[in-house]
Amino acid sequence: MAPEVRREPPPFMQIADHFRQKIMDGVMLPDTKLPSIAEIAREWGVATATAAKGIKQLQAEGYVRSSTQGTFVDLGIKQTTGPDRLQMMRVGGTGFRPGERVEIISAELTPAPPDVAEALGVPEGQAAVRRQRRYLDNDGVVTLSTSWLPGEFAESAPELISVEPLPKMTFGLIEERTGRRAVRRRDVVSLRPVPERDAALLAVEPGTYALTMANHYWDQNGAVTEYATDFLGVGRELTAEYDVS
Repeated sequence: MAPEVRREPPPFMQIADHFRQKIMDGVMLPDTKLPSIAEIAREWGVATATAAKGIKQLQAEGYVRSSTQGTFVDLGIKQTTGPDRLQMMRVGGTGFRPGERVEIISAELTPAPPDVAEALGVPEGQAAVRRQRRYLDNDGVVTLSTSWLPGEFAESAPELISVEPLPKMTFGLIEERTGRRAVRRRDVVSLRPVPERDAALLAVEPGTYALTMANHYWDQNGAVTEYATDFLGVGRELTAEYDVS
């Protein structure tokens, strides 16, 4: 059955969503060639410029590569950040790329240290949820991620302080249980030394400088829902691609 264009979202995003989902489901494996722009435009009944914009969206997200030979699925060893996982979850219902898996290192209620208290907007020492996970794929460690959330979330979602897998990603669980939807974020990228307690998990020496990303999330009422820090695995890189108007 031929795909049909819906009114929302825009046609180019529907095209990107369609192929992204096939890639995330493992239907289209790495090095699989996508249809040509002309073929996509004809199949979807859109202009070639619209089809090309859909493919550019996939390129910007790191799902495909394009050359004179065509466009191919290529996830490489792209870093999957918290914002990536949030977008992936909302688009496709999962925050994992094909081949990725997660290890839950710890999950607990613990006093918020000064930097976390400031980020969450709570008094220093107030109980906060701390969850640490290690994401891996076939190339090794993708990222070591530590999330801090307001302590009251543990009342609505006690799974947050269990090392068992969550029924859905943190973003979705909080939204489902509390109605607080993450609608705004700030990302801060920096080089930081890897703490001794985390070095073995990243397979590096303590004190080794690693690329990090800190993410702040706010809900629809302007309140902080999560503060997360990611240490990128060895060989990972952050990339971004934009259309310049």
